[in-house]
Amino acid sequence: MSSPAAEVVRLLTVMGGTLAVAESLTGGLVAAEITAVPGASKVFRGSVTAYATELKHRLLGVDEALLAARGAVDPEVAAQMAVGVRQALGADWGIATTGVAGPDPQDGQPVGTVFVAVDGPSRITGDSARGGKVEALRLNGDRAEIRMESVRSVLGLLLTELTGEQTGNERAQDTERNGGF
Repeated sequence: MSSPAAEVVRLLTVMGGTLAVAESLTGGLVAAEITAVPGASKVFRGSVTAYATELKHRLLGVDEALLAARGAVDPEVAAQMAVGVRQALGADWGIATTGVAGPDPQDGQPVGTVFVAVDGPSRITGDSARGGKVEALRLNGDRAEIRMESVRSVLGLLLTELTGEQTGNERAQDTERNGGF
């Protein structure tokens, strides 16, 4: 069984898509996980580790008033980070992590509060428009465990969106190319 990062790279390669990453609490772990996969250079555009709150605004375009009102640990901040990195680095998909790994609370949020987000190509399908998605997490464990679970969660969210993006025909072609797996 392949890792979530390997599966992301495989699917994006098949789809001809690209990825950019915006990280806060994970401090580059998501980018490291993706770039550890052979062939990642075909799909990975780059990453921005905006650990400081003002960099979320300056580098990723997160609304300054939102940051002032709610702080950096917020679902809308995560969503804007994913959009911002996608636009800044010219990628088809953007993912983001923000949250509190500990040891202390931040922005009025307890340790283990994490938001992961994905932003991808908008598609009008029937009555719904697809683009971005945010997932709120309440994680337990120490700092390292919270950070690693955040990595797994954002990659899992992206995988869910990527597999939903493929049509049946693309899945059949991909399965055929990969020996029926």
